[in-house]
Amino acid sequence: MWNKTRAAELLKIKYPIIQGPFGGNFSSAKLVSTVSNLGGMGSFGLNSCTPEDILRIDKEINNLTKNPYVLNLWVPLKNDPVDNYKKEDFEVLKKAFKSYFEQLQVPLPEMSNPTIQNFELQVEAIFKSKPPVASFIFGIPSKEVIVELKKRGIVAMATATTLEEAMIIEEAGIDIVIASGSEAGGHRASFVKPAEESLTCKRLLVNQIVNKISIPVIAAGGISNGKDIIDILKLGASAVQMGTAFLATNESNASAIHKSKLLTSKPIRTELTKVFTGRLARAISNNLSKDFKNSDQELVAPYPIQSTFLSSLRKVSLEQNNSDFVAYWCGQPSTLLKHTSAEKLFGSLIEEASKEASKY
Repeated sequence: MWNKTRAAELLKIKYPIIQGPFGGNFSSAKLVSTVSNLGGMGSFGLNSCTPEDILRIDKEINNLTKNPYVLNLWVPLKNDPVDNYKKEDFEVLKKAFKSYFEQLQVPLPEMSNPTIQNFELQVEAIFKSKPPVASFIFGIPSKEVIVELKKRGIVAMATATTLEEAMIIEEAGIDIVIASGSEAGGHRASFVKPAEESLTCKRLLVNQIVNKISIPVIAAGGISNGKDIIDILKLGASAVQMGTAFLATNESNASAIHKSKLLTSKPIRTELTKVFTGRLARAISNNLSKDFKNSDQELVAPYPIQSTFLSSLRKVSLEQNNSDFVAYWCGQPSTLLKHTSAEKLFGSLIEEASKEASKY
């Protein structure tokens, strides 16, 4: 059977289909539990959550499912550019974006110190909640953290955007690597080389990684139907992680306008840009992302300063039904998205994958 894979066995799930974690309050316990209850595995992105939030969210998920699920954290960057960001840099930023704020009649904000959650305290909350699986992006936790996860029986997964990152993940003792192709939506999770230099497509990345490491590989990026699942499993992947298709469902916490853009009847045009948050990410193209292409992105402040800087512009933009200043995260799905129900989406994936697998 196509669904009997190493990853499915290790994760104790019926089907090797994982709903990708969404940061920025796009995740929901409802979506996580729905996917897990159907035999896949739901994920919840916790990058902006306090330790108290993590414990509360974990309890909420546990009240809705007894099946395996994932809690996801962002690992702090070793050489975070925000540490070297100066007041003079912020003045250049204000000058570059002045016309946009004037267009919506929004005052230019002053430089602030955005709150970044304490990773060590977040990890302590993971230890307390003991989810079946913990996943990490933007790097790997310390050796001590990995040891503690194993002591608690928590399966650890980490995201790689290159072969080099995948090999580092395996060497660190992580159980599973997620190979995130350049088609994936949201932030690029690179942690060895700059994200702009780590843009291998999903198929090539999976092919590179499965031939070099021994731990199971989960493929991510642009997977939207059952045929995609079987195609990538044939390459040696042990499971798939799907974000955008699940983000479009009623169960996610994405806004109604965001979902409508994902469920369009025309092919979606996306762009990799730093303009929305300060880190390279894939979102639906709009005027702002088009304006800040290529070298212009050097004017953008690092995360999370950039996101905080644009927050007032986003707010007014939404109030005016103007999509030019809002990030609508989206991957590059292989087919048009059509399912608004997570249950119907999951059912179609199983049906299509089973039908495709029967051909071989």
